[in-house]
Amino acid sequence: MNQLNLFIELTRLKKPIGFMLLFWPCTWGLTLAYDFSSNLSNYIFYLILFFLGSVLMRSAGCIVNDILDKEFDAKVFRTKNRPIASGNISIKLSILYTLTLCFLALLVLLNFNLFTVILALGSMPLAFTYPLMKRFTYWPQLFLGITFNYGLILGWTAIKGEINITPLLFYLGAIFWTLGYDTIYGYQDIKDDEIIGLKSTSIKFKGKAKKFLFLCYSFFLILFLFGGYKMQFHFSYYLLAIFPLIQLFYYQIKIFDLNNPASCLKAFKSNNFFGLIIFIIILMSKNL
Repeated sequence: MNQLNLFIELTRLKKPIGFMLLFWPCTWGLTLAYDFSSNLSNYIFYLILFFLGSVLMRSAGCIVNDILDKEFDAKVFRTKNRPIASGNISIKLSILYTLTLCFLALLVLLNFNLFTVILALGSMPLAFTYPLMKRFTYWPQLFLGITFNYGLILGWTAIKGEINITPLLFYLGAIFWTLGYDTIYGYQDIKDDEIIGLKSTSIKFKGKAKKFLFLCYSFFLILFLFGGYKMQFHFSYYLLAIFPLIQLFYYQIKIFDLNNPASCLKAFKSNNFFGLIIFIIILMSKNL
């Protein structure tokens, strides 16, 4: 039972915000591409596959992150008790867990068309090298955005079998969304990160955090609206955009206090609800 608890802690399964932030962009891409005049069973089947894939790959990513960050995690108050950093789980066992999770994720992936499988496999190097970025650049959140939102492209190609400008607009917007919310997340550890020499957008824009967030979320909203135009959505799509606008600019930026870790975490976690809002808006717009 102790090993099971350590595995759950290692993979952050008790913190669903991580895999949900991976899952929501998948649902956006899938819903944008799906023809709802056809059988809904395929749509539900793909939603289940993307959910399973998100949980498995996020769990594997957490382990890889903790392996690579073992020495850093031991020096940060929030992460020093993680199973690998504390020595409760060995690197060898952690690698075995990672390989097992990746194998299960591959079994999920093989249910999709060949183009989607190739695209997904092509993203793996970036997914597993992201944790290294904070050692070399102040923009690790940008690399996270490219990686975390890749499922939006896969959701589209799972149905269409090809890529055009429309999913790329939503994908680019989602990258700016992640750039914003992960900058907020980074303020929880900013003092420790500065001491041990790690880099992030949280540190780079420390003196003008809310201006940076405003810029990121503005780009998201512009691309979200332009993507809707390319999809030829009903005018109601643009009216519904008031809800993500309020969530981002009023709720997140207004309550965000970079000097208060609890405030940072609250603003960050609210993005799970934001992902749901976007999913509902796209789903409604596809069926109007």
